[in-house]
Amino acid sequence: MSTTPLPPAPNRPNTPRTYAIRTLGCQMNVHDAEHMAGVLEAAGYVPAPAPEGHAGQGAIHAQGIPVADVVVLNTCAVRENAATRLYGNLGQLRAIKAERPGMQIAVGGCLAQKDRDGIVAKAPWVDVVFGTHNLGSLPVLLERARHNQAAQVEIAEALTVFPSTLPTKRESVYSAWVSISVGCNNTCTFCIVPSLRGRERDRRPSDILAEVQAVVDQGAIEVTLLGQNVNSYGVEFGDRGAFAKLLRAAGTVDGLERLRFTSPHPAAFTDDVIEAMAGTPAVAPQLHMPLQSGSDAVLRAMRRSYRAERFLEVLDKVRAALPEAAISTDIIVGFPGETEADFADTMAVVRAARFASAFTFQYSIRPGTPAATMPDQVPAAVVTERFDRLVALQNAISEEENDKQIGRPVEVLVAEGEGRKDAATRRVSGRARDGRLVHLALPASGDGRAEPRPGDIVQVEVTDAAPHHLMADSVLAPGGLFEVRRTRAGDAWQRAQTGLPEPRRAAGLKLNLGPATTPRPDTDLADPA
Repeated sequence: MSTTPLPPAPNRPNTPRTYAIRTLGCQMNVHDAEHMAGVLEAAGYVPAPAPEGHAGQGAIHAQGIPVADVVVLNTCAVRENAATRLYGNLGQLRAIKAERPGMQIAVGGCLAQKDRDGIVAKAPWVDVVFGTHNLGSLPVLLERARHNQAAQVEIAEALTVFPSTLPTKRESVYSAWVSISVGCNNTCTFCIVPSLRGRERDRRPSDILAEVQAVVDQGAIEVTLLGQNVNSYGVEFGDRGAFAKLLRAAGTVDGLERLRFTSPHPAAFTDDVIEAMAGTPAVAPQLHMPLQSGSDAVLRAMRRSYRAERFLEVLDKVRAALPEAAISTDIIVGFPGETEADFADTMAVVRAARFASAFTFQYSIRPGTPAATMPDQVPAAVVTERFDRLVALQNAISEEENDKQIGRPVEVLVAEGEGRKDAATRRVSGRARDGRLVHLALPASGDGRAEPRPGDIVQVEVTDAAPHHLMADSVLAPGGLFEVRRTRAGDAWQRAQTGLPEPRRAAGLKLNLGPATTPRPDTDLADPA
């Protein structure tokens, strides 16, 4: 607990109220947070300043919670500890709010969509609860809660406006998320997302390409196309080849150097997508392909519409077309009914797949999902033991795959916040084209060579490796490789630090992307081949 009383939240009409957003969850939540920040700033709120020594948004309370007039918790509902994390944060915020009259607390995201009024029932000091379909309502709900002196809970049952039409305060000027769809049509038995974000809705291709062009014009050189199941894009307007066409079209945007996407579904991963990846220079040699389990019996129980053999066939095709691709995955351990033989199948697929990295999870019951009531729930001790074996195997494979990078040149897009020890070790960090994290040493002070800014590209040589990162200290060797390419993205980052205005956007570009109506298969996705 802070020992110094916190200043009250301002209530003078001409004093801007500050905000801070804490995001708990996936890439979709991170992008949603950018929209939340955008609508708040459009309504006159300003980011809470970060004190010296803290990166990111918002002052930091002694308990590690951001201090602002409005604190938004952007929640996840995928894993068991989601509710625990939410109510732990809310408990800390209760004490802070008591010290800071006028402060407001808002809860949004998937858990808000799921629990609704239950959040206020458990934590009556919360002022606003809003869902995944009405991000734009946040400023109005905050003002209504202040005026009425009562909590406001508003949950829309369906999407009426694509979040991408909302004002957006992007977290990065050099790398941007661009949503291509929202929702999901799959019925995986472990997943609650479809019930919270709804069925898949696809954006118009021309709107997606306009947003890609806009973020590139503003300085971004890397774009990640985002959706719950990106390679089913186009199903809503009857074009199953639409995602491959979208990759090719987005890859032609002048100034875009790295194009990524997440996440695809193995069952919908078609040859035309692989051909588009290999034939579009801007597409990064990286693929995140969720496996979930290597057991056909478990995949069937999960309602995953592929089997282990099909999964490995897709990886073989990707590697034949893109030999340098780094492939990562998601794996759940201990799904109901998983036997030791099933787990052995998963371990066998992991050995065969040679993933560069994997996000591994111990299965946990999510109320509201079919798996929650399945028989043969696996004992926690068994799940933990299997999980430890899987992590040990994957770490060994990751280190072996990363060791193969030693001696190779890599191009690193320098980023903020990627390396916790950068300041202490005189390094910067960023991602190689294949998505691997690289920590690279800087030249000795005073040697005359320019140091890279976030957003700049540095070519270095990999000198060491660990399971989760590469080291590139080539600059420390006499004549070692260290070439900095100053980029438009680095220029944009520098302008943001100095407060200089952005350059004018390209003429004729419009970002009024319209409501969530059924899209048309636009002519701008005509296959150039």
